[in-house]
Amino acid sequence: MTTPTQGAAQAVAEEIAGAIPARSRMGPLGLTMAWWGVCSAMFYIVVAASLAHQFGTLNAIIGITLSVLTYGVINSFMARYAIRTGLSVALFSRVLFGNFGASLATLIFFATALYYGVFESSVMAVALQAYFPSVPLNLAYLVVILYGIVLIFGRIQTWLDKLNGVLLPIYLIGLAVAVALTIARHGYSNDWLFLQPESGPVADGWWHCYTYYMGVWILMMYTFDYARYGRAEDESYHARFNFGIPFYLVTFLLSGLAGIFLASTLGTTSESGVVISLVQLMGFGGLVFTWVTQTRINTANFHLATTNMHAFFERLLRLRLPHWVWAILVGALAYVIMLADVFSYILQALAYQGVFVVAWVGVALVHILLDPAGTQHMHALTAGSPTAHAFNPGGLIAWFTGTAAGLILMSDTGAASFSAPVTFLVSATVYAVTLRRSAGLRRSSLE
Repeated sequence: MTTPTQGAAQAVAEEIAGAIPARSRMGPLGLTMAWWGVCSAMFYIVVAASLAHQFGTLNAIIGITLSVLTYGVINSFMARYAIRTGLSVALFSRVLFGNFGASLATLIFFATALYYGVFESSVMAVALQAYFPSVPLNLAYLVVILYGIVLIFGRIQTWLDKLNGVLLPIYLIGLAVAVALTIARHGYSNDWLFLQPESGPVADGWWHCYTYYMGVWILMMYTFDYARYGRAEDESYHARFNFGIPFYLVTFLLSGLAGIFLASTLGTTSESGVVISLVQLMGFGGLVFTWVTQTRINTANFHLATTNMHAFFERLLRLRLPHWVWAILVGALAYVIMLADVFSYILQALAYQGVFVVAWVGVALVHILLDPAGTQHMHALTAGSPTAHAFNPGGLIAWFTGTAAGLILMSDTGAASFSAPVTFLVSATVYAVTLRRSAGLRRSSLE
């Protein structure tokens, strides 16, 4: 007889190895509550404030608005495809790049999610120490990691929707209270709407703000791994609302406007500075607010880091360990990184990995647009068929060509803002050409 724990472990293993079956899909409300945990990262509050101070409030708002539209449109396609196929990023990458390329994509996804988990955990630790100064920072790190890893044991359907459903109103109320208390303490001024860099207005500042948000296109991968839990009958709802423009209006625009106002009024633009200011302003409520925001996003970070680490090492080294073991390993890695204080190096790694991610999105989006039903080679490449290849030359050439173009531009200070857009365009164009050429060769052989 299978126990509930064994059944959950078996289900997790099945989801790592193959497409999500219909019986394991989630209802629209449950998946919405699970996914909307991603919207409350302190990062979204702080990055908007930083961009406003660097390029001006108007440019930041224009860049954010364009990002909302871009993210909403691309992720609507991603969500529909993931729902139709039930595939994860790891499995879909096997279709795009073959087994080797899929392993690399999974490694990049795992590392990026882990890095973001480290950053958000450090925010929680800073808030804890700000309220309890006697707590050593290393101990605060440990408490945050243990707390975060315990939350990701098990399956997404059994806890994440319920947890984030409870925490969502606390986040929204907390954000409103933070703004209200800031006004009560410091008064209100329209100055935050007219911020300009000290060197003067930047004509193309909106472009720099827009392309900065392209560095967070890892959310396209997040979308894919969450949307696969959606039911077929809910496809339009998820594409238009849950993973679409309304989500990013809250995630980027609402959080961004609040962040610009708070940072401008409180006089800080660093993530730790904003957190400390909120704890000083709100007291215990500030600590609760910070932990709620970071708990919501970190459940996603650690969950996706764990599932992709699990998939990577199981495929590469044939290591078949229980899912909870991988969760513990993710927590241990995060703690070691935090103790090593290598945050500056992580930022550099994220910048380079971001180029790989943008190139992945370019290839993925073209494939989805040309094969929206997800039938092309799908079953053969995801069911352990002997027709599965170690390499898909067309996909790999497109991915690496786009990445190379982006890395070259990123090393040129004057052209760095074009790095992500060029990466996307090159990878998408090369993949479209290789697909059409392959289709032409197949037709010729049949004739």
